[in-house]
This record gives sequence, C-alpha cells and structure tokens, in this order.
Amino acid sequence: MAGNKKRTAFFCQECGFESTKWTGQCPSCKAWNSMVEEPVRISRTGQGQGAARGLSSSRGQEFSLGDHNRILKPVSLSSVEMTGETRFSTGFAELDRVLGGGAVAGSLILVGGDPGIGKSTILLQTSCNMALNGISVLYISGEESLRQIKLRAARIGNAPESLRFLCETNLETITDLLLREKPQAVVIDSIQTMYSDEVASAPGSVSQVRETTAVLLRLAKEMGITFFIVGHVTKEGTVAGPRVLEHMVDTVLYFEGDRFASYRILRGVKNRFGSTNEIGVFEMRREGLVEVPNPSEYMLSGRPLRSSGSAVTCSMEGTRPMLTEVQALVVHTNFGYPKRQSTGTDSNRVSVLMAVLEKRLGIPLSDYDAYINLAGGIRQTEPALDLGIVLAILSSFYERALPDDMVVFGEIGLSGEVRSVSMAEMRVQEAAKLGFHSCILPASCMKGIKPPEGMKLIPIRGIGQLSDYLKGR
Repeated sequence: MAGNKKRTAFFCQECGFESTKWTGQCPSCKAWNSMVEEPVRISRTGQGQGAARGLSSSRGQEFSLGDHNRILKPVSLSSVEMTGETRFSTGFAELDRVLGGGAVAGSLILVGGDPGIGKSTILLQTSCNMALNGISVLYISGEESLRQIKLRAARIGNAPESLRFLCETNLETITDLLLREKPQAVVIDSIQTMYSDEVASAPGSVSQVRETTAVLLRLAKEMGITFFIVGHVTKEGTVAGPRVLEHMVDTVLYFEGDRFASYRILRGVKNRFGSTNEIGVFEMRREGLVEVPNPSEYMLSGRPLRSSGSAVTCSMEGTRPMLTEVQALVVHTNFGYPKRQSTGTDSNRVSVLMAVLEKRLGIPLSDYDAYINLAGGIRQTEPALDLGIVLAILSSFYERALPDDMVVFGEIGLSGEVRSVSMAEMRVQEAAKLGFHSCILPASCMKGIKPPEGMKLIPIRGIGQLSDYLKGR
C-alpha cells in the first residue's frame, strides 16, 4: 500500500456523480439527498487503473482488455459492415420474446425484482436450458452456497453435468477464471455482492457496483460472453446502486408480481436489441417457473358470470393481445370526499374518466366511492383500457350486468368521444379465439376489419351510447 493514499468522496446513488464534498442536491441529475460518502483510493497510475484498464491475474500477470496504445481513427457509418446479432435461445419462449428473439452474444442483461419473486429460480432454469442446448454456462453465486443451489436445482430438475457452478465474490478471481474457461454465458447472482480489490469501499456500494459492472461490460464486449446479472431493488422498486448501472447494461428486465400469488410478469424496460413493449408470463409452481403461453385465458380464469361491475377488455403488450377483466364497485360515500382506489391501473386516469362521466352524462359520481381492480394481478396502463373501465363503472352504477361473451376496448377523450386504438383487428381475433361473440369498439376502427365468423361488432362514437346500451338491458 506504499505510495497510495486514501481519501473519501461523495457519490450520487442515482447517476454516480462524484464530488469532493456533500451537497443536498446532485449537481448532475438534480436528485435530492442522493449523495453518500465512500472511501476511494488514488494509486500512482491513476484512480481505478486496475478496474478500468487491467486486472491482475492469479499468475501475477496484468491482463488488459483491448490495446490502449493503438491509434484511434474515426470512421463514417457507410464504412461499417452490417451483420446481424448472434442470438441463441434461453430455452424459455417467453424470455426469448422479451429479449427480442433470444439472448445476444456479448450482451449484458440485468434482471431486477423484489426479494423472493423468483430471479434466481428463472436464471437457474435458464442456465439448465442453455446447458442442455450445448451452450457452455457458468453460474456464479455470491449469496448462496453450492448446497443451497443444489437444493433448488433438485426441486426444479437436476442440473446437467455441463453446467458449472462457482461461489465467489472477488472480481479479480472471477475474471481470471473467465479468461481460462471462456464460457459462452455467465450468470452473476448478484451484482451487489461482487467487489474489486481496486476499490476500497464495501461490496454493494456505489463505487463497487459501478466499477464491477464496467469490468463485466468490457469482458462481455471483448470476449463475446453473455452476462445475466441479478440486481436487487430498493423500496421504490428501482435497482439498488447508481442509476448509471441501468445505462451501462444492454438490457434491463424486471420481474413483477405478488410474491404470494402464482403469476409472474417479466417485463423489458430497456433493450438495445429489441422492443421494450413485450412481456413474458410465468406461473410459479413447486417445480419452478412454468411458461404461460396463453395469458388471456389465464387472466380470465375464475371470472364471475352475469355479475354487474365486470367488463372484459383487450390491451396490447407489444405484439401480444391480452384479455383482462376490469372490475368496478361504485357505492354511495359516507363522507364528504369520495374515495377513488384502483389496483392494476393508473388511479389518476380513473379519476379523469369518472369526471368525464359526471360532466358529459350528468351521473353524480362525486357522491360515490369507486374501487377499480384489474383481475389477475397484472398492471396495465394502455389507453385502450378506458372503455372497459368506464363500462364497468356504469355497469356497477346501474346494476346491469354485461353479456358474458362481450369484450370492449377503446380510448376515451375529455369530450366523451371514443377514439381509435392500434391493432384493432388483432384484438378482435384474440377475443374470438377465446369464445367471445360480441365486441364494443370505436367506430373509427371499423375500417378494414373483417370480423371473424360468429363475432358481432358494435361500433360507438361516444360514451352516451354506452349509457343507452346499459339502460336498455
């Protein structure tokens, strides 16, 4: 340690900005109370030399990713050769869908989610699937022992012999092993447990998470290794550590769902190699996570029949239409201020829709409490849900049940008009496939739609037609 001196600096937990003194607001991202103090070390060769440029291997030789002495020369895009990404299947069709058609070789994939949601389970199953497909996979755990991993593997199915495991948290040791083994895919569980000797702060700190991810990113790009990284989340639901972590990786996936329920939703919030609108649906069973190929049927299971306050709507998750039951309960309030509560959708949007109903139809909803629920536990915010929410509220208010074989979708404007939504024909086809025989949709969506056999389309232009339809039942 001779020749080195230690000091402390303040790092922003949101963007990773470094400052020599504490400030209440980050000068970079303007976040409040995000600066934390951590020890740093300045060496003779410059701060972070080992983490950023080279790592000392166990053989006493310095390894440097890339040639840093080469002469750089800018090029134009016309001189860049276009080659498709090398992808391979993860063994889960739902996960491949979210990733955009499979995992890209040399990519860095961050998987976040609440504790106990199933992050380690899905990555262990994914590792087994890839190993069975002939892909060399290394599973590195910094939280569990090999015995604990074996217990989980025995529950979901024995891991193949070609799948290798390692319990280690030291980044230099892991890097040296990767240079020798050269696996095609690596699972890191989790990034908050990894540490580098070149950074003086504790594992999980802003400095450690940032520098560790930077080294893994360089390994992924230089060696073509696909990394799956588990990231813990904070109480606000974001990945713990600096916000810059999500900017560094190629793909960010969030595992959602109630840990006490059986469903799980895998949602992509960032993907440099595909769409961020796709979701994957899984069911947690004793033997592990099982794919749900038809989530619409799963979400509608147990739906009450001939019940007021219930409407089936169709939303789009990427290229997949999904049918969901919207439930509404409207009761007279006992207080001066009516209560508005929603589960699974935006409560502010529900308040706006109820204001439109009161203004345009004269319904005194300001004297009623309203409770909205999207059955099945999935969270959706697409504007096409507006018509289903409004119809469920009217059904509960008038105590008139909708037909059991009816589906609705459409966006509602502030003037009470029903506006068109995208991919209307695909929504109608999905509803027909699940046995629905009537559909209320925006009149502007009727152009170009060829209704399936046995499907009756009911076009409307305003919410007044919904009220007249329910009163006439």
